[in-house]
Amino acid sequence: MTDMETAPGPMVAVVGVSKIYRQGKLEVRALDELSLTVAAGEFIALAGPSGSGKTTLLNIIGGLDLPDAGRVVVDGHDYAVMSGGDLADLRLRRIGFVFQSYNLIPVLSAAENVAYVLRLQGVEPAETRRRVHAMLADVGLAGLEHRRPAELSGGQQQRVAVARALVSGPAIVLADEPTANLDSVNGEKLLQLMARMNAERRATFIFSTHERMVMDYAHRLVRLKDGRVTAP
Repeated sequence: MTDMETAPGPMVAVVGVSKIYRQGKLEVRALDELSLTVAAGEFIALAGPSGSGKTTLLNIIGGLDLPDAGRVVVDGHDYAVMSGGDLADLRLRRIGFVFQSYNLIPVLSAAENVAYVLRLQGVEPAETRRRVHAMLADVGLAGLEHRRPAELSGGQQQRVAVARALVSGPAIVLADEPTANLDSVNGEKLLQLMARMNAERRATFIFSTHERMVMDYAHRLVRLKDGRVTAP
């Protein structure tokens, strides 16, 4: 993709999206003609019980999965007309992911994990080092750059994951149950960090959650049930 400039309009537009998973004769409708619009710079929580469609919706917004029906436009790019390579390039350059299980590479240090996306983007080594050092300091991990994930606490590992998601300056950050594996103290610290990054960097944040603390931090709460939005 040659043009990654942000187009005018909403950051995310999901229109009439359905997603059906099939296993033999069993059919599960994870999303049912769901529509949602997210403006640039919003800080949104998707709330709902297990099976409500939160993770499926995040995966579709992030281009990790494709809908069976409906339209998805992210940062001005319509997924329906994009090649697989263009979609992968969009994910690399414009979307940051924070996974519930951290998804850090165990044999790499904190700095190397954060640098990974910049190396994929072809950023010069000196600039990569500068950005990684600044980002780790920004998330409170200065001095821990050379530690591997096993040498970090759960809260520190999640901060590394957030640093990795933000280091390239993405337009949107998708976080799937970001506090699920953290105690309440570290969970709140992580939310404070992401709220600060949202305010300072103007990245759009969309979380999935069932935790009240995360909902309270959100600027807008979107409730899902049975694959549909029940409250915007």
